[in-house]
Amino acid sequence: MKKNIGFVGLGIMGKPMAINIKKSGYNLSVFDRHQENISELTQIGAIGRKSPSDTAKYSEIIITMVQDSPQSLEVITGKNGLIQGANRGSLIIDMSSIEPEISKFIAEKCNEKDINFMDAPVSGGEPFAISGDLAIMAGGTSKDYEIAKPLFDIVGKSSVLCGTHGSGNVTKLANQIIVGANIHALSEALVLSTKAGVDPETVFNAIKGGLAGSNVLNAKAPMMYERNFEPGFRIELHYKDINNAMATAKKLNVPLQVTANLQQVLNSLIQSGKGKKDHSAILHYVETLAGLEVSK
Repeated sequence: MKKNIGFVGLGIMGKPMAINIKKSGYNLSVFDRHQENISELTQIGAIGRKSPSDTAKYSEIIITMVQDSPQSLEVITGKNGLIQGANRGSLIIDMSSIEPEISKFIAEKCNEKDINFMDAPVSGGEPFAISGDLAIMAGGTSKDYEIAKPLFDIVGKSSVLCGTHGSGNVTKLANQIIVGANIHALSEALVLSTKAGVDPETVFNAIKGGLAGSNVLNAKAPMMYERNFEPGFRIELHYKDINNAMATAKKLNVPLQVTANLQQVLNSLIQSGKGKKDHSAILHYVETLAGLEVSK
């Protein structure tokens, strides 16, 4: 018999993930601050609940997908949070991208109440959340990972147990550093090509099969030369992740030169009103410096 699942946080990522879980036949309880998001799930058979605590009361496994560390703390450990209603032995999986140290703290609070916990942030953005092709980076015990694996297989195409609590979010920070640095480098490459009079689409087609080829290149280069900056993953969210990376680096006394520069680039874009755009709009920063626009 399939377990009763709870899902808290039905935003740009959480909603399609919850929909995929419900369509896979699970009994699903949901909560979100916005009633319209709950209503969309109840229309396909989910049960709307009145709080995170209420959601946990009726669930054996509860997934959270919220914006950042403060929100994870609130919905899991705060007033009317999950641990106030969760049954002993239940499993909370926080799939939000937050500071690793906060994941460790939440795990300790859950353990005090005999509740199991995993951090399991994802990569792939809204398109992969919709298609169920997310990459999942998990932190916790192997026992809890095996319990969570059937759900990971629904919302993602790959999942890896990276280590103990917090390891999933450390891995996610590494992912975000690499993705952001790649997008910035790609932006510079296409600006240079355009300035030199070479068509950026031709450059993309020429290099994608070589060592420069990557998922980032395949996904973001066409968005850049087609001037499509509709968000799959917003600049403001990438900035949040990079801030978490820098905070973690500071605690560990690790210098991150490229990441520090990326933090400033993203901050500049947010200050110029581009925070809601897709992170491929890092291109705008490079274009402004060069005084030109990349297009086909």
